[in-house]
Amino acid sequence: MIQNRKSVTVNGRTYAWPETPLVVVCCDGSEAAYMERARRQGLMPHLDAMTAKGESRLGLSAMPSFTNPNNLSIVTGRPPAVHGICGNYLIDPETGREVMMNDPRWLRAPTIFAAFQKAGAKVAVVTAKDKLRLLLGKGLVFDGSAVCFSSEKADKATLADNGIEDARRLTGLPVPDVYSAELSEFVFAAGVELLKSMKPDLMYLSTTDYIQHKHAPGTPRANDFYAMMDRYLGALDALGAIVVIVADHGMKDKHLANGEPDVIFLQDVLDTRFGAGKTKVILPITDPYVVHHGALGSFATVYLYGPEASDVLAFIASQPGIDVVLGRQEGSARFELPEDRMGDLIVVSGGKTHSKVIGTSRDKHDLSGLTEPLRSHGGLSEQEIPIIVNRKTQGLAGTLRNFDAFAIGCNHIAAGREKAA
Repeated sequence: MIQNRKSVTVNGRTYAWPETPLVVVCCDGSEAAYMERARRQGLMPHLDAMTAKGESRLGLSAMPSFTNPNNLSIVTGRPPAVHGICGNYLIDPETGREVMMNDPRWLRAPTIFAAFQKAGAKVAVVTAKDKLRLLLGKGLVFDGSAVCFSSEKADKATLADNGIEDARRLTGLPVPDVYSAELSEFVFAAGVELLKSMKPDLMYLSTTDYIQHKHAPGTPRANDFYAMMDRYLGALDALGAIVVIVADHGMKDKHLANGEPDVIFLQDVLDTRFGAGKTKVILPITDPYVVHHGALGSFATVYLYGPEASDVLAFIASQPGIDVVLGRQEGSARFELPEDRMGDLIVVSGGKTHSKVIGTSRDKHDLSGLTEPLRSHGGLSEQEIPIIVNRKTQGLAGTLRNFDAFAIGCNHIAAGREKAA
């Protein structure tokens, strides 16, 4: 529990100052089965040692179970209803235009990093894709006490914008391809070097789910990824950090037996029933990196331009593979979403096999990049995530959420915890 130490309050939660560096790792798309299968095959000995002296639990992500909403939940300690980031893509309520939500202006709450830096902390943030970097770094002042950069654009990092000049120098690794496991390895390698040299009070390492989109738990490529991750987790642990490992969401097979995506093209279905231009389906998974998911996920929001909400709701609910259809107010309350940034209806798919995904119109999705059967996320079945700590905890009760990660590391490390090396 919180000891008699300096503390920081942000977004209504109070965080005790960590006595040793606190590293929170967000392993993108990492349902618990990935680590479980790799550990059973003896590929994660460092994680085995960490859990033996610490804890391994299951928790839930925020909804929708997509990358941006959950990363921002983790770093603000609150769900999307508070921080405002409810996807990668939305209709701007002020202009009516469809836009990406990767601009910091969409973030409504300060990050834990910014609050700690203002209180005198040193902060390091490394993310795989640059789409997250500006959001995660909002409020940070690059005055020597903060670093924030992405693997994707490590060579473009500057002191003024990132707190570091050409981040390649940290690791000696080349800038990885954005569609590669190496993009995540760069994150881990940079984290280890920053922990050695900068000794930040708080560090956040956020990977990419490229491997998880393409390879199921226990497969050779997945196991290789988690063996790589294990080496770096061992290094972070050996340097004396408190390490909290979570995921932003899980990942499930989203394909039929023949390998084709199990998709309902909801805009086509609605146009046939209610007429063109009467509804608008928005897919919050949409982002610039569609090669591995084709903008197909298990969460959508629907805007109505004429039809009665009850009629459209009942029609969507009758479609195979639809788990939940709710009106804006009820859906926003249930899933802790910002009501003003949602459509008239909120739709979650999955079905009995958890495989159903939602598309807009068939001709709007380029699926040429799906060289393996589709794996994706966004629904309720991808909410379950691992929560692993390399120290014993105390005072944790109820259902844990991934956005409890910093609170766990700051407030719930049991007395007698190990000192920093």
